[in-house]
Amino acid sequence: MRATLSGVDVELTKEYRFEAAHRLPCVPEGHKCSRLHGHSYKVEITVAGPVDPATGWLIDFGVIDDAWAELHARFDHRNLNDVPGLENSTCENIAIYIWRTLRPHIAALSAVTVWETYDSKCTYRGG
Repeated sequence: MRATLSGVDVELTKEYRFEAAHRLPCVPEGHKCSRLHGHSYKVEITVAGPVDPATGWLIDFGVIDDAWAELHARFDHRNLNDVPGLENSTCENIAIYIWRTLRPHIAALSAVTVWETYDSKCTYRGG
């Protein structure tokens, strides 16, 4: 039996959360973010592309879960400044870091959005 969505492009997003501390070493002296503090981060992993006519899906959500699991273990309840490559763990740098880590495992990756607070986020789309 074949799926009916042959040739249709879709976008899927999975949401993840982690708790972590960090400080921003490159801000001006006295800036509040130069001190160690924490966030409840939300990460959205977005993939885009054609629906496979054989399976009826773009990607198995489990593939995204498996790729995220390593990053979750690396980030959750940690000091992000201790993660090699995130010594300056701005929201922008975290989004780029996540993209670069996931891209080899998720060919259809189209965006990584990192929410540092409930009203502050950064989206990186590669390139």
